[in-house]
Amino acid sequence: MVKSVKLADIAAELNVSVVTVSKALAGQKGVSEELRKKIKDLADEMGYTPIHGSRKEKSKSYTIGVISLESYFAKFASFYWKMYQEIATSAVKKNCFTMLEVISDQDVKNLQTPKLLQEDKVDGIIIIGQPSKEYLKLLYQYKKTPMIFLDFYDGEEDCDFVVSESYYGSYKVTNYLIRKGHRKIAYVGTLMSTESITDRYLGYRKALMEAGIELRDDWILEDREKSSGKTIEKGFGFELPKEMPTAFVCNNDITAYGVIKHLEEAGYRVPEDVSVVGYDDYLHPEYGDSKITTYAVDMAEMSRITLRNLIKKMEKVSYNESIHVVPGRLIERETVRELN
Repeated sequence: MVKSVKLADIAAELNVSVVTVSKALAGQKGVSEELRKKIKDLADEMGYTPIHGSRKEKSKSYTIGVISLESYFAKFASFYWKMYQEIATSAVKKNCFTMLEVISDQDVKNLQTPKLLQEDKVDGIIIIGQPSKEYLKLLYQYKKTPMIFLDFYDGEEDCDFVVSESYYGSYKVTNYLIRKGHRKIAYVGTLMSTESITDRYLGYRKALMEAGIELRDDWILEDREKSSGKTIEKGFGFELPKEMPTAFVCNNDITAYGVIKHLEEAGYRVPEDVSVVGYDDYLHPEYGDSKITTYAVDMAEMSRITLRNLIKKMEKVSYNESIHVVPGRLIERETVRELN
C-alpha cells in the first residue's frame, strides 16, 4: 500500500515549518511567492492530496500516449527508450498510465497519423524526439489533444516544448576544454539535422569566439547522412581531418564513442594524443561503462516537468505555453587531457 504524503513530509524536504507549508498550499498570506511555488511544486511532485478533498479531487487517472520514431529506437536500448522509461515511472507516481507508439520510417514518409491520435484513446500526448517538418505539421493538426514535445523545439507553432540546455551545455564543455589549455578544437555533428545538434554547435562556437579562437570550417565534421540516417555507429563514412585538432566536441556520447574508435584505429591515443567530450551522459549498454567526459542531460527532471505541464493541460489549467529549458551538469571522466 502506498504511503500517503503528509504536510510534515513536505516541510521536512524543504526545511520549513508545517504551518508554512499549510499556509502556502491554502493560499494564505505570510509566505513569499518564491517559497509558495517551491512548496506547491514539491507537493505536486510528491503526490500530496488534501485530507479534506473529495474523492474526485484526490486523484484522477489519465492515460498518456507517448509517440516516438523508429529511427530513435535503435537495436539496443536507446537514449529515447531511457527517456520513455523516465516518463512511465513519473506517470505511475501521478496515478497515470502510458501507452507507447513507435512510428515506422515508412509511416513517417507516408505521413501516416499515429494510431493513438486516430483512435482517440489517450487523454494527452508526449512526442519524444524531433520528427521531420512535414510530420510535425501533421501532428499539429491534432492539437485539440493536450500535447507536449520533449527534447526538441520548433519555432513555427506556439506549443509546449521541454528541452535540455543544449546551447549552454555545449558552451560549458567547450570552455572546459579551453581551460584545460586546448585551442585547436573541432565540432562533430551534422548541422541542421536536429535542433539540438545545431544549438550545441552554436554553444561551441560562442565559446571559441569569446576565447579569440579561430573557427575553422574543416574542423566542423558531420557524423551522419541526412538522407539515409546513417551515423558513425551504423556505417557512415566518417573521416578525421587532415590537420588534427587537440580536442573534439561531439554532439552526443554515441558520436563521441565513434570518434574515439576512429582515432584509435588511426593510431591516436585518447586522451594522451587527442581529447574527446560528448553530450547526454548516455551510451548503449553494450558499449560497456562510459569513460567519456560529457554533459549530463537531466532526463528525470525533463520527464517530471513534461508530465506536470501535460497534466495541467489535461485539467485545463490556464498557463502560458513555452519552451522549458532544463539544465544539466558537466561530468569529468577519462577522455580529456590538460595541456601544458
